Amino acid sequence: MAHNDLPENPAAHLPERLPEPWLRGTLADIPPVQRAVLHALQLAKEDLYRWCAALTQEELHARPAGIEPIAFHIPHISRSLDRLLTYAEGGKLDEKQMEALKEEMKNDASRSQIFDELESAIEASAARIRAFDAGQLLEPRTVGKKALPSTVAGLLVHIAEHTQRHVGQAITTSKAVAALRRNATLSL
Repeated sequence: MAHNDLPENPAAHLPERLPEPWLRGTLADIPPVQRAVLHALQLAKEDLYRWCAALTQEELHARPAGIEPIAFHIPHISRSLDRLLTYAEGGKLDEKQMEALKEEMKNDASRSQIFDELESAIEASAARIRAFDAGQLLEPRTVGKKALPSTVAGLLVHIAEHTQRHVGQAITTSKAVAALRRNATLSL
């Protein structure tokens, strides 16, 4: 789904009372660890659309009390998925990934660019997560320049919890921005 023409309230297409993804009986053919990560990504996407997709450009980039803007959190989620999956696959980060990391706080992307990147990242990540075999989960992996120890399972679980952490921060920022808007005190 392309988001170049996001409606005024993009969250309107989301069902209001649908249970969380892990309670929908979906992905039953996927091994449990990968299924949990995929469900976490589905929930992250739904929550980001519900709470953030209707915000204006100014609101997405707002920094109430100096905190990171939503326009940081969503691209950070998108790009960290790629980085963490690279480690889980046994790879090292390349120059393009490192440059994307450095640019996350400088993000001046539009709403549609931010959500297009999220959509693409989740879709690509889901395919990569599905490619892991349950027998690989305990395989050792290293993370970062210091080659810190982890496993495939450790990285997959971290993908879920790291994504949810940033979704929570984006939602909190969205609520702060909405409160400022109601009080007509939004300033960047």
